[in-house]
Amino acid sequence: MEHSSPTPAPGFLATIRNVDIHTLGLLQRILLISDGTLTDIVEAAFEEPIRLVKLALATAPAEAAVEELGVVPGQLLMRREILLQGVNSGRNYVYAESQIALDALPAGLREDLVTTNRPLGRLWVEHKLETRKEILRVWRVPAGGANAHFGDPPRGLIARAYRVISGGRPIMLIAEYFPAG
Repeated sequence: MEHSSPTPAPGFLATIRNVDIHTLGLLQRILLISDGTLTDIVEAAFEEPIRLVKLALATAPAEAAVEELGVVPGQLLMRREILLQGVNSGRNYVYAESQIALDALPAGLREDLVTTNRPLGRLWVEHKLETRKEILRVWRVPAGGANAHFGDPPRGLIARAYRVISGGRPIMLIAEYFPAG
């Protein structure tokens, strides 16, 4: 009787098609694949407390279906744009855009999203929300096309989009952007 080991599932590196992973530093590679609290990783990497700066926050019924979230027209959807910024330096480390299926969240978490400036990862911990991230896409934004929140980093930005799942249900779509080097 022959035993064969199962074929391992493809790792994260196999899913990256638009970014030459070899051109990125260790921190950028970690930020791309992390499913932990990004705020804590940035604080540890740059040895600086991080604050959340809300740039935009809007809550309204969805005008169209958002398939990745299982949201149908009319369901409550929050759109949010934020920066993770160094408290001491004022430096912007991460820009993020989120779409959040509000009906899928506990009431206290929904309220905190509107009334506080705490990052999502910390809110998940405070509200004991079990989550996992499903990375959907990773890409590079070239120099010259960089997001205005970072000036024009010489190596451009790297970005990732992922879906947050809780209780087997998609609850958020998030895109995060940070300097490539």
